[in-house]
Amino acid sequence: MFSPSRDDVRLFFCTTYRKLHERLPLDGAEVLAATVIEQHPELHALLADREAAQQAGAGTGAAQPFLHLSLHLAIAEQLSIDQPPGIRALHGKLCARLDAHDAEHRLIDCLAETIWQAQRDGSAPDGEAYLERLRRSASA
Repeated sequence: MFSPSRDDVRLFFCTTYRKLHERLPLDGAEVLAATVIEQHPELHALLADREAAQQAGAGTGAAQPFLHLSLHLAIAEQLSIDQPPGIRALHGKLCARLDAHDAEHRLIDCLAETIWQAQRDGSAPDGEAYLERLRRSASA
């Protein structure tokens, strides 16, 4: 299983931002990441400065912009393959009431809670609990 380090993740987003900004070709996951980056102009200055990016949130308890971008990327990937099955339809249901970015944030909240629960319990993420969170979020 691929398990990038904190620095790998930050470098990936910074490199993708640079390629996007310089209009260079994007490869693989960079295409999805570029969409996420474009949705977050408030992070562009950070992404343009690799040194600042490596220190972002370090030891401050501040929001983790790279965690946020990574969760967006995870949701984009899940939507692209409809995995877990039905997530795309639930996203569509949310988009009927919210703009697509806000709908993704609702899905991110469900994913983050599922990951947090697994870490707290020292277990694998519970797919059924995740789907139930997604369903509740789409119905709320």
